[in-house]
Amino acid sequence: MTIAIVDQGEAADPHARPVDRPFPGPASKRIVVGFGFWIFLLSDFIMFSAFFAAYAVLSGETAGGPSGKELFDLKTVAAETAALLASSFTCGMSALAVQTRQFGKVYAASFFTFLFGAVFLGLEINEFARMVAEGAGPQRSAFLSSFFSLVGLHGLHVTAGLVWLSVMMGQIATRGFIRTTMRRFLCFALFWHALDIIWVALFTVVYLMGAAK
Repeated sequence: MTIAIVDQGEAADPHARPVDRPFPGPASKRIVVGFGFWIFLLSDFIMFSAFFAAYAVLSGETAGGPSGKELFDLKTVAAETAALLASSFTCGMSALAVQTRQFGKVYAASFFTFLFGAVFLGLEINEFARMVAEGAGPQRSAFLSSFFSLVGLHGLHVTAGLVWLSVMMGQIATRGFIRTTMRRFLCFALFWHALDIIWVALFTVVYLMGAAK
């Protein structure tokens, strides 16, 4: 499709012929989806920033209850961190395998991504259960309310990521490496790496700084 455009220099000439130029159509689906997904990730970072700010304000409000130094087990948290970072590495390997359309490598790397993510989630749930059993639940103090909200929000994102990965494996198995499937998998990989970045900040601000107080 073309659109006729008359040059300004020729506008006064009634016999001037219009210039045909290609009409810039709408952006491709790949660009629209990519742009929309980056907006989603940025909004997610903004939401986590609000929870981080709330935790920073309330971290000292223990109401006479236990503080982070008394509750946090850094060995367990280190194991959680190692599992999540390992899942990030295997997720990157699976994304590379998707681009080269290697079924075996995609499934192997995705299996370990899911496994490490599930280990992380299991350790986090176990940590929450231990704290609640010790009487340090979210209702105990403002500090614990902000802690469970921030860390629990990240855990919910990890759970959603594991469900998303399972769905992607089903789509690759049934539909193969079509453009839509590959685009969705790369969006998942970005989401998973974003969770790792947030966890590194959370590990530093909540656990390391909390255990040092």
